[in-house]
Amino acid sequence: MTYQEKLSEIRKQMKADNVAAYIIPSADPHISEYLPNHYKCIPFTSGFSGSAGTLVITHDFAGLWTDFRYFEQAAEQLENSGFELVKQKVQHAPEYIQWLVEKLDKGATVASNEKLLSLLLGDLISQQFSTKGINLTSKDYLSPIWENRPQLPAEKAFLIADEHIGQPVSGKLTAVRAMLQKQGADYHLVSSLDDMAWLFNIRGKDVSYNPVVLSFALISQDEAKLFVNPDKLSNEDKELLLKSGVTVFAYEEIETALQQIPENKSILIDPKRNCFAYAKLIPASVRIIKETNPSTVLKAVKNETELANTRTAMLKDGVAITRFLKWLSENIGKTTITELSAAAVLRSFRAEQDGFVGDSFNTISAYGPHGALPHYGASEESNSEVKSEGLFLVDSGGQYFYGTTDITRTIPMGNNTEEESTDYTLVLKGMIDGCKVRFPKGTCGYQIDAITRKPLWDYAINYGHGTGHGVGYFLNVHEGPQTFNPTATPVAVELGMITSVEPGVYRPGKHGIRIENLVNTVKDVSNEFNEFYAFECLTIAPISTKIVKKDLLEASQVKWLNDYNALVFEKLSPFLNEVERAFLETETKAI
Repeated sequence: MTYQEKLSEIRKQMKADNVAAYIIPSADPHISEYLPNHYKCIPFTSGFSGSAGTLVITHDFAGLWTDFRYFEQAAEQLENSGFELVKQKVQHAPEYIQWLVEKLDKGATVASNEKLLSLLLGDLISQQFSTKGINLTSKDYLSPIWENRPQLPAEKAFLIADEHIGQPVSGKLTAVRAMLQKQGADYHLVSSLDDMAWLFNIRGKDVSYNPVVLSFALISQDEAKLFVNPDKLSNEDKELLLKSGVTVFAYEEIETALQQIPENKSILIDPKRNCFAYAKLIPASVRIIKETNPSTVLKAVKNETELANTRTAMLKDGVAITRFLKWLSENIGKTTITELSAAAVLRSFRAEQDGFVGDSFNTISAYGPHGALPHYGASEESNSEVKSEGLFLVDSGGQYFYGTTDITRTIPMGNNTEEESTDYTLVLKGMIDGCKVRFPKGTCGYQIDAITRKPLWDYAINYGHGTGHGVGYFLNVHEGPQTFNPTATPVAVELGMITSVEPGVYRPGKHGIRIENLVNTVKDVSNEFNEFYAFECLTIAPISTKIVKKDLLEASQVKWLNDYNALVFEKLSPFLNEVERAFLETETKAI
């Protein structure tokens, strides 16, 4: 069935139900960023494979709303699909809602599978539709036309031993219950898969890149119910969970459990991380408290075991990056290297490291103009040859049994222009300032974001993505609640939080530059003015200085760069052979 035929079949169902528009978000009932194949509804319907977007279908129009990161990709993938690209003005903003309000008649009905709408989004759609009397109803128009739809994943899951994760399940449940008590909540629904993995020290293979398990939890002061396919867990793991006060139920039983919450109780639900459909199953007399999951905050602050293990993962990752850079320098111009083949070689070097599980996201291997697309994904059709000139941007990461990594290096390949050298140096200035900043306790991410951007702002340059995101512990590479971006999110940067620092410059049709390290928040100094924090650089991998314009750097930035590269050589040398050490010594030479 072609995409246009699928579109026609959806419209037939809409007509039969007197539905004026159908909304297809990129989500699952857990409101995940990365989806199991069963829930990849947008690629199935339209061919668009980007990780952010929403399809809206009416009887005379079908469009994909997505942001600037995917404009080029969407235009290419939507060709002859029957869908048009609608360019969002603001990243992540549901601009299609207002479009529908303006387009549809009063009293019209709009449908969506409400298991794929977050509670926050469902409330927002309902609120804005109500201004024109538009109704929202739940319909699944894809299952009837989705032949051989992939089943939900059935891979085995496993528990991580307490000593490798630093805190037992019982301790985590106690901490969550204490926060629930402060919020006045009798129950707590958890749907987000990384929160589930953290809470129950469980990992799996249900979603690409994120080692999570499809599951839900319903927690009260005296019970913790885990809803998961029982076949995923061994009898031994079930016994261990039971000893921690956790009872295992079938995945589908979450719906019945929500309907059976006693009258006049209260339940805490994170509106961003639970689906609209399940919130509607809760009895009307139960008070819903809409707040961030307690586990989201607890999970973001890494304990000493998690930090120590993450440092080990960073050393392994640094060895792999160093070997990749050496391989690239020795083979460029001598054999054909493409974006895809380079990414495969990098993965092979990571796979040699003890404890490697897989990539933490789809590697962005972007040569030349492709680097100007911040979320570029090389395909067989777009796969460029990497040549001995220009810039090669590689943003990659690994999942290890003892940590998650995420690193970007932009590699000067030769014959670089003045503009490339200037841009590279300005991005480096921003990254250095973000990494070496000292800040008072209580500082929020948007303040770190501004400090990192200032060296670029001084040259009237900016970038359209955030400066940094939280990173999990052998978990999702994108984690909250902290974020370094211009939005005034009132979340303080706490001790033990792992966050990325990744400014960039993107010149369409020319090049893209991004340099990224992961940092851990640590204590710095305390005085009569405040307690001050700083960042420990966790990422240990060389930063190229080949095209750095030293005259654009301040003395403190030169010192930071030289000290950092010297630390990289010191930390990685013991794991390298003589030839590799010689290469790294050259790469990390002081400027």
